[in-house]
Amino acid sequence: MYTVKNYVIADSLEQAYDLKQKGRNNIIIGGNLWLKMGHRAIQNAIDLSRLGLDQIEEDAEGFRIGCMVTLRQLEVHEGLKTAFGNVFQEAVRHIVGVQFRNLASVGGSIFPRFGFSDVLTAFLACDSYVELYQGGTIPLREFAEMPLDNDILTHIYVKKDGRRVCYQSYRLTETDFPVLTCAVARKENGFETVLGARPKRAVCISDVELHTPEDAGEREIYAEQTAGKAEFGSNMRGSAAYRKELAKVLIVRALTELTEDETCR
Repeated sequence: MYTVKNYVIADSLEQAYDLKQKGRNNIIIGGNLWLKMGHRAIQNAIDLSRLGLDQIEEDAEGFRIGCMVTLRQLEVHEGLKTAFGNVFQEAVRHIVGVQFRNLASVGGSIFPRFGFSDVLTAFLACDSYVELYQGGTIPLREFAEMPLDNDILTHIYVKKDGRRVCYQSYRLTETDFPVLTCAVARKENGFETVLGARPKRAVCISDVELHTPEDAGEREIYAEQTAGKAEFGSNMRGSAAYRKELAKVLIVRALTELTEDETCR
């Protein structure tokens, strides 16, 4: 558990940012679910709930998702489903239960760049950008490689570029952290694969070609080559070798769904 000395409901992003700069024990409160799994003394717990960051806004180019949007909002949003298929629904549906997803926030899932994050894997498979209070707008793929800092993630912007994405994951038990996550994106000019819970942060592999996705043999070759480009590690949920073999299976499953299921085209 953790202890909090001061609980501050921020009136502005400027106030929240200034407070956060005053020391490493000043923390932004998201859904407060991952945070409570740790043990620490917090000087200032900073609440952003009054700043209107809990909305999903759609425009002609894409979706602007506030950092306080819950995973449940992602799961049931019809606009996101129309634009990207069921990728976000599949990415969050194994995360504990509806009660948990009603609290867990997008910002709390993306900003820490957890290795086990289903949400990070799903967003990386789309053309996604993070909006930072001080750092401006940068591609999520760049942000995912950056070290943690004291900036504040305010929004994620996901562009509508016509891609379809299939999400796959494997867990030892239904609501456990994933052994491996996988998202394959079918774009106009080819395929990209994101592998997460390796157990490191998710990584995007985009330099493997697949010319005839309808051919089952070529899908197998693509999966073999893609898995060969990722680095895997071992932990209590599985060995590096096991994760590599699992990656091949999940990639083939995703490719099969993207090429054979009309709803994914």
